[in-house]
Amino acid sequence: MINVMIVDDSAVVRQTLTEILSREKDLSVLATASDPYDAVEKLKSMVPDVIILDIEMPRMDGLTFLKKIMTQHPLPVIICSSKAEEGSQNVFQAMQFGAVDIIQKPKVGTKEFIEESRVMICDAVRAASMTNRKKLVAPVVHEVAPKLSADVIMPMPTHSVSIETTESVIVVGASTGGTEALRVFLERLPIDCPGVVIVQHMPEHFTAAFASRLDGICAVSIKEAEDNDTVLRGRVLIAPGNKHLLLKRAGARYFVEVKTGPLVSRHRPSVDVLFRSTARYAGKNAIGVIMTGMGDDGAHGMLEMKNAGSFNVAQDEASCVVYGMPKEAVKIGAVDKILPLDEIADFVIKKTASR
Repeated sequence: MINVMIVDDSAVVRQTLTEILSREKDLSVLATASDPYDAVEKLKSMVPDVIILDIEMPRMDGLTFLKKIMTQHPLPVIICSSKAEEGSQNVFQAMQFGAVDIIQKPKVGTKEFIEESRVMICDAVRAASMTNRKKLVAPVVHEVAPKLSADVIMPMPTHSVSIETTESVIVVGASTGGTEALRVFLERLPIDCPGVVIVQHMPEHFTAAFASRLDGICAVSIKEAEDNDTVLRGRVLIAPGNKHLLLKRAGARYFVEVKTGPLVSRHRPSVDVLFRSTARYAGKNAIGVIMTGMGDDGAHGMLEMKNAGSFNVAQDEASCVVYGMPKEAVKIGAVDKILPLDEIADFVIKKTASR
């Protein structure tokens, strides 16, 4: 059983999250708190496995509380934030302070929207619980939504696409812990590196601010992907939250397609969708990178890439926040090289130069 503490000044949010988590057989709400002072008092008598934390709260803000937790008694913390752009920088600062994931505050919507939110929130809690308790929580059987493959977005090709260009492209997939892993990777890329396309599991409305933050500290140009954006040397395109991202090609030009659709491998955007499209349209010209994250999103797409001639790299277990996605890709034989996070960028650049 994964025990959760919810810290949010909104009674509605606390109640909604409690209802969502309590429906799962392996999740339990240990306590709720209306602000950090209330949470501190409750933490004196209980230790949750995961804390879900709001940023904007009265009396003490979430960032201050997070710093106290991480210096005094580190616990996996998930930031629960609204979609407000003005608060997004605080969210990414929280990730730097040690928070492991971001979820968007649940809101009223259609039955399908509520169900998808439940899946993503519960999976985020499970992933967070594994960041420092990988072998403590035994596998349990719980009811989950159907897990769709990339077939629902892009059918498996019946024939290969001829390669009409030799330009390399780098595609990257990441989830829990990926915001900081991507920073490390992207800061090491030279300004003239091959075009990069990224899927990072992240809620809607946060990816633009995430891309802008990275753009300010990296040599390469980084932006949230828009439909039909061209993949260029020195440019990084990051999938917008809540939208799938596909790599396409017209002649020698690579470009991206932003597409709606159901959750794939329990995610939207899905790494599997990006990797399948890369296998089809880039093949041997592509290098795939799979980073920290729970589950197996990206593993099967990466195998398709390898079968199409791509070279694939996985982040090693020691440097992962959660060794899930890379582990699954390695397990099915989709990976050519396993490397520590801080060595991936240099290796990939050398590999593209030698191909």
